[in-house]
Amino acid sequence: MPRVSGVIPAAGEGTRLRPLTLAAPKHLISLLGKPMIGYPIEHLVEAGVSDITIVVGYLGHLIRGALGDGSSFGARLSYVTQEERLGIAHAIHLAIEEASIAGPFVVYLGDNILKGGIMRYLNRFLEGGYDVYILLARVRDPSRFGVAVLRDGRIVKLVEKPRHPISDLAVIGVYFFRDPDLVEKAFSTLKPSGRGEYEITELIQWFIDHGYNIGYETVSGWWKDVGTPQGLLEALYLLLDEVEPRLEGSVEGEVYGRVIVEEGAVVEGKVYGPAYIGRGSRVGPKAKVEHYVSLEPASHVASGTVTRSLLLEESLVDINSLRLVDSVIGRRARITCKRELYGTLQAALSDYSSVEI
Repeated sequence: MPRVSGVIPAAGEGTRLRPLTLAAPKHLISLLGKPMIGYPIEHLVEAGVSDITIVVGYLGHLIRGALGDGSSFGARLSYVTQEERLGIAHAIHLAIEEASIAGPFVVYLGDNILKGGIMRYLNRFLEGGYDVYILLARVRDPSRFGVAVLRDGRIVKLVEKPRHPISDLAVIGVYFFRDPDLVEKAFSTLKPSGRGEYEITELIQWFIDHGYNIGYETVSGWWKDVGTPQGLLEALYLLLDEVEPRLEGSVEGEVYGRVIVEEGAVVEGKVYGPAYIGRGSRVGPKAKVEHYVSLEPASHVASGTVTRSLLLEESLVDINSLRLVDSVIGRRARITCKRELYGTLQAALSDYSSVEI
């Protein structure tokens, strides 16, 4: 097997995830105790790809500080800075140019998560002798993605965010390339699109138009592009669907179903799985954590009920008899209620914010 390099574009500002991304890049939002970008890194390492270039931009110093040299993941990380957000194809160009990528490589977007990782797809790419290999997934709203048009089992055209439904096959955020020199040749022909970016679909279209060997596969498992608060919660639900129960912290209350209680966490109230209770987190005696909830490290539910929600690091929920649903609570944010109210709440709170009801 030839040596394969990895590239993870992670320069975006995450504007659709605001206010959660005002103080930190979206790639560091934690899901089940690890940053979002940790999933692509782990999937690359599992596939035998340990030399990985991270393309950073917005608040890139925070990504560098959080990931370091990659040794905690079993990877060797290097970093390239994309000063202007000029698209995925431009990020790939920078990685090739500045990280001296010399052989086959795989690009895995830092805000994408693919069930089961990429090992089988990497093997098919290498064994098939493809110049480019892409993954497709059927979607309900093709206008949000680049899509592939097929004819007689071959890709004939890629269109970025089509206005009219010409295909329901989205090109997902994992791409395999055999020859970085060819990628650079293709990039040299590109011009910025109407939104001012060098599009990955146009880059791959060059290979299609010039008769290169393009392979593809439609993924059967789930894939998530985490670009909005709702997408973030959907990714959480999908990840929680796969957890196996593990109780390493202190359970003084009651735990039902598939629940992870990490070391240093304390459960005094009730937790119904699937749920994740991170290191140093606390579920108070007056609190109930229901299905599809993740308490990231050192978060605290003092009172009330929480369901289908993500509580980021060191956040606090203390809402008496209220129910918090379909919500994302930022790092060190607080939502409290001092009165005896009943009903449901839904919130997306930025880091360090405070709401009192």
